[in-house]
Amino acid sequence: MAECEHTRDLKHHRRGKSSEQYLDKDIILNALNIPPGCIILDAGCGNGYMAKTFAEQLNGTGKVYALDPDDISINVLQSETEGTMIEPFIGDITKQIKLKDASINLIYMSTVFHGFTETQIAGFIQEVRRLLKPNGRLAVLEIVKEETPFGPPLDMRVSPGELKQTIPLNPTNLVMAGSYFYMQIFENEPRRT
Repeated sequence: MAECEHTRDLKHHRRGKSSEQYLDKDIILNALNIPPGCIILDAGCGNGYMAKTFAEQLNGTGKVYALDPDDISINVLQSETEGTMIEPFIGDITKQIKLKDASINLIYMSTVFHGFTETQIAGFIQEVRRLLKPNGRLAVLEIVKEETPFGPPLDMRVSPGELKQTIPLNPTNLVMAGSYFYMQIFENEPRRT
């Protein structure tokens, strides 16, 4: 266990790495069923490929915030999306960001959660609860917890069951989003006991 915790304490670097080619965006979009006017936060957006996909789905309605701690990725994305409904900004979803309380319908996060420390997980949960509107959704996409041709070591990966135990929101839908990925969707309402 100590080795796993040590691994999680290493800084999570992603620049230049994208899982886009391995994902089935149609499955993701179908499962998310994004309504017009939706306000979306792509947390850990990297190069912004999903933020751009969400903006296309919204077809001129709503807003897409693209958040990443990497200033280079955000600067490139800002230049690519200037004048669009996408607003990229530098930040960390495990800490308070510049968005208002209860302002987001959907938070999407792809292949980021597995790199969080225990402290970051606590900050992430607090920020997600602050940002989501009532009945807002959180979609966490991760690499399956089995051998794959790429990805983090197995001891860093999280299974859907582990996500459900860690995130205190109501799990509503689990889908396979490509050969190596799953997406667990949660809803912002108290878990029923």
